[in-house]
Amino acid sequence: MRRLPSVILVALASAALTACYDRGVSNPSVVTLPAPATLTSVTLDGAIWLGWDDTPYLDNQNDFSHYAVYSTSYDLDHNLCGSQWSEEGTTVAPAFLVGALTNGVPLCFAVSAFSVDGAESGLSPLRDDTPRPDARNVVVFSTDTLAGQQSGFRFWLDANGNGQVDAGELGLVRPASAGNNDFVLVDSAGSLWLTPQRAGVTMQVYGTSAISDLTDIDYAPDSGYAAAAISAAPMYGYVFQTTVGQYYMYGGLRVTAVGPKYVILDWSFQTDPGNPELVQRKR
Repeated sequence: MRRLPSVILVALASAALTACYDRGVSNPSVVTLPAPATLTSVTLDGAIWLGWDDTPYLDNQNDFSHYAVYSTSYDLDHNLCGSQWSEEGTTVAPAFLVGALTNGVPLCFAVSAFSVDGAESGLSPLRDDTPRPDARNVVVFSTDTLAGQQSGFRFWLDANGNGQVDAGELGLVRPASAGNNDFVLVDSAGSLWLTPQRAGVTMQVYGTSAISDLTDIDYAPDSGYAAAAISAAPMYGYVFQTTVGQYYMYGGLRVTAVGPKYVILDWSFQTDPGNPELVQRKR
């Protein structure tokens, strides 16, 4: 994930500590815990999972009270978190699920630790993330079955041309004959191939080995895409680069099963152009 320059992190951490003392915590005997040293995230559909190191608790179990989780806006173009922080909630565990989020809207997160005296630590490292839609267990058949009626897949089809992702426009299984799918599933000599179909769509295998879940696909790679077909392999991930207007937009796939004439897959698609979570601004 992109991080703010260290000088900004220090300034924000100092501001958080100042806020603690402004609330009246000025007794030098009051214990102020260290801030979490790490903050990670998992991109989900309408949600973000956050996890961090539990050092404030493990090193100060008698003084630890809870963690506070904060969020603010994120400016992708300037790689900058907003200044208006809101508390998402508190927890005693080193993990938190931020839900009820709008897909495609970037956010910035931070975590602090509170002592039993009510003193708040500085902020953890900042973490930006953007929820995106996904779906599980979608079946696509090869073009030589069912007259090709369920052999094509389109991450997003802007049916009404308004430039917005509307209901019914995502994750579409379509006839191969439509001609403008992101890919079709082709049976060639007994192997099933994910085959880009419409102009401007390229793809690549994500990583060099199988992945455990769709959420393992985080950033879209910067390079390595081609319009060539790739064999569908169980548990492997794939990233598709699609062109929408002046942007590249990216979709992720994980093949969960390969049958004789079909594949079962999970998919995700980042709806925010120019976003690093499966989206890269066209260069």
